[in-house]
Amino acid sequence: MAGPLQGIKVLDLSRILAGPWSTQVLADYGAQVWKIEKPGEGDDTRQWGPPFLLDAEGNSTGQSAYFLCANRGKLSLAIDISSEQGQQQIRALALQADILVENYKVGGLAKYGLDYASLQQLNPRLIYCSITGFGQTGPYADRAGYDAMIQGMGGLMSLTGERDDLPGGGPQKVGVAAADLMTGMYAVSAMLAALYHRERHGTGQHIDLALLDTQVAWLANQASNYLVAGQVPTRLGTAHPNIVPYQAMQLQDGFMLLAVGNDRQFRSCCQVLGCAELADDPRFSSNALRVQHRQTLIGLLSPYFMQRTVDELVTALSEAHVPCGPINTLDKVFADPQVQNRGMQISVQHAKGYQVPLVANPVKFSATPISYPLAPPELGEHTELVLGL
Repeated sequence: MAGPLQGIKVLDLSRILAGPWSTQVLADYGAQVWKIEKPGEGDDTRQWGPPFLLDAEGNSTGQSAYFLCANRGKLSLAIDISSEQGQQQIRALALQADILVENYKVGGLAKYGLDYASLQQLNPRLIYCSITGFGQTGPYADRAGYDAMIQGMGGLMSLTGERDDLPGGGPQKVGVAAADLMTGMYAVSAMLAALYHRERHGTGQHIDLALLDTQVAWLANQASNYLVAGQVPTRLGTAHPNIVPYQAMQLQDGFMLLAVGNDRQFRSCCQVLGCAELADDPRFSSNALRVQHRQTLIGLLSPYFMQRTVDELVTALSEAHVPCGPINTLDKVFADPQVQNRGMQISVQHAKGYQVPLVANPVKFSATPISYPLAPPELGEHTELVLGL
């Protein structure tokens, strides 16, 4: 069954992660995505390994795991955009395309006549999405931007990691490229909104997305805490700045994440732990008071957690409708029965016959379910098919 974006054509001039992540989502939704890659080299992430995928005989396929995570469902075209022929080919594709995504440095495509102003004259309906580190304007516009540095500049690393006064304290980056991924997802919503605008008004537009802007935007409650209270948030490890108890707790055989969100859940948690009297303590009778007395409360609760095992307590708390869960390594994530039931691990057959293990798109459409007809492509695999060479 065709996806909701069947018939939409996407010209993908992006590489690394933010842009490719956004176009992979569009491909999952049924769009045809033409991934333009430099002949002989391709997307930088093709070389970002090990690990590289092995075929059934144990031989390397040359496909890096990093590239595989963001490029399924696409057609790869090897085109040299620095050549006149390559530029003509891109213009021909842009005439057919609904969306173009690029992440070249500011002004980088203008010298080839492939910038928004040039292509908009050829195709006024084209939606042109530019993704850069710092945007098309501002004093940093010409700087390169990569995920980890953006996590630092945009405040995320000041919020992530253990408290400075504890062992291991100090700034930490998130374990995945969160700034890139969030920018990719903002790009998806922006492009879909632009498609809706075009349906009503008939014209495309330019979307200017910056990693730094995105990182600042999704500071969410932490940014709001600062803007409202005027106090700079600090690192709290796994603890929540606005809710207590809401953090990792150590048990006999590991750790779990406790996420008590209201007074009822706190009372139920105390009952399961065998310390019901804490729910009646006036110091802990509301969330605001529990935040005020955070260290005292966690100190009182911790010994009760150390008397239990992770599986035992997660089961007991879940039955009492107290949100919690184990802190899983990835082997346990993909072995989890809920993750398996939701079909979050898939396998797609490559054109060369081997299977490519991938993580599924989490969206479940009722009328247009997502399918995965194309594995991440070989470099230039579809050049002749699309260009008719």
